[in-house]
Amino acid sequence: MTASADFPQADHRAAAALCVLLGSPDDLEDADVRDQAERARDLLRSGAGADELTACYRALDTALRRAGDARGLVNESRSARVPGISHDIKVAVCPGPAQCTRVERARDLLPAPPCAVNGTRMRKRRLGPGQ
Repeated sequence: MTASADFPQADHRAAAALCVLLGSPDDLEDADVRDQAERARDLLRSGAGADELTACYRALDTALRRAGDARGLVNESRSARVPGISHDIKVAVCPGPAQCTRVERARDLLPAPPCAVNGTRMRKRRLGPGQ
């Protein structure tokens, strides 16, 4: 059994992961997981304190792991599917009129790499999950 996640107070990632969990009927087949998830939802709706939410998130994380979900509650693979949230990365793309398919990761503080074909620097842009 893997260790439970450490939930800082007012963890917004846990709330987003709970939203995804509640929207996935397959993940709620276990009665203990379903009960803990509904309890966490009710606490969020009622404006419960951070300590109470953290304890509830821990209980839900434990229930998920006991049910065989090694991700627990907060995990990138679960929270990456939250509707309305996209994880973009900055990339360098071809700057020329005849665009090639060269794409390289672009660092924020470094200039874009040079394009050998066009003789200029590549241009930076954000690349979303659907691209």
